[in-house]
Amino acid sequence: MGNNNGYLPLFETKSSRRPFLIKLYVLTISVAICMIWVYRVRYLPVEGVLERWAWIGMFFAELWFSFYWFITHLVRWNPIFRYTFKDRLSQRYEKDLPRVDIFVCTADPEMEPPIMVINTVLSMMAYDYPPEKLSVYLSDDGVSELTFYAMLEASRFSKYWLPFCKKFNVEPRSPEAYFQIEPLDDPVKTKEWLFIKKLYGDMKNRIEVTSKQGQVPEKIRKEHKGFSEWDFVSSRHDHQTIVQILIDGRDPLAMDNEGQRLPTLVYLSREKRPQYPHNFKAGAMNALIRVSSRISNGPIIMNVDCDMHSNNSSSLRDALCFFMDEEKGHEIGYVQYPQSMMKVKKNDLYGNSLNVIFKMEFPGIDANGGPMYIGTGCFHRRVNLCERKH
Repeated sequence: MGNNNGYLPLFETKSSRRPFLIKLYVLTISVAICMIWVYRVRYLPVEGVLERWAWIGMFFAELWFSFYWFITHLVRWNPIFRYTFKDRLSQRYEKDLPRVDIFVCTADPEMEPPIMVINTVLSMMAYDYPPEKLSVYLSDDGVSELTFYAMLEASRFSKYWLPFCKKFNVEPRSPEAYFQIEPLDDPVKTKEWLFIKKLYGDMKNRIEVTSKQGQVPEKIRKEHKGFSEWDFVSSRHDHQTIVQILIDGRDPLAMDNEGQRLPTLVYLSREKRPQYPHNFKAGAMNALIRVSSRISNGPIIMNVDCDMHSNNSSSLRDALCFFMDEEKGHEIGYVQYPQSMMKVKKNDLYGNSLNVIFKMEFPGIDANGGPMYIGTGCFHRRVNLCERKH
């Protein structure tokens, strides 16, 4: 859809295809609630103190439920959905795409195993995006040399994993999730699939064996000077800042095994002292903003939890369609993606897939000013986080 000047937007917004059904449902329940109120008022207990208190309690409970229900469905009254045009983005801005810094946060190598963390990191490194404009930062609040070792292994494995993803258009780009899918009957792909799977299996085994030992062997510590930082760490709550650039994307010699540029990969464990509050994840994000500003300083920032991985390698370009739209882009401060749960049982008795939240609440809230920030899977403008005054 364009205007008289021939402008074609990078995204469009559409209302729900079934607004009538949604509104009919809301109106029907509203009538039923009003009938309950009428019933309560008409049948007020005349005798008995206990009966009157029971009536008052039930009536106020129903009023509170009704208020909550009306507020909830007022938000859902007119949900909207947004659609992007990545082809238009590529045609206009492929050579001028902005730098993007991705922040991955972890805090405990036992609760968040290093092999899980690097699967998230690798899926971010493998985005369909110019690698020289992509930087991935890991914030390790657990200051674990096991996590650093896993990152070192991931930096080496990425030289094979990234070209494999691009060559065969792999989805999802988390190795652990991808290798649960059997390869197609393509002999070339099957051969490379088996080779990459073996590399991943060997790496996974080394990381898990080292994690079970609880420390990195001296032989491995000699492979990278960064391990010497842990000689000065008193505890996870009392240590200096550790910053290690494992892959420097600014270096033209940082290439994969097919001679293509690699994205920047940085390990960070911020300084902590017992006498100062560290503010948990918010503190980690602040530290990542400061460190990344001195290395890559991407105008777009994405943050993601370490137990998430990207299931769509084009999602970064989707987000940029909102930020870079010539007419509406300046109105958007952040783009929030919903979460997609894996291995949810068919009946989903406990609502683990969060379908109501992500398929009903988010589109409804988006029509009323924008979705909530849920702490992960969100793209931000750097200027909104640290420079612009509101």
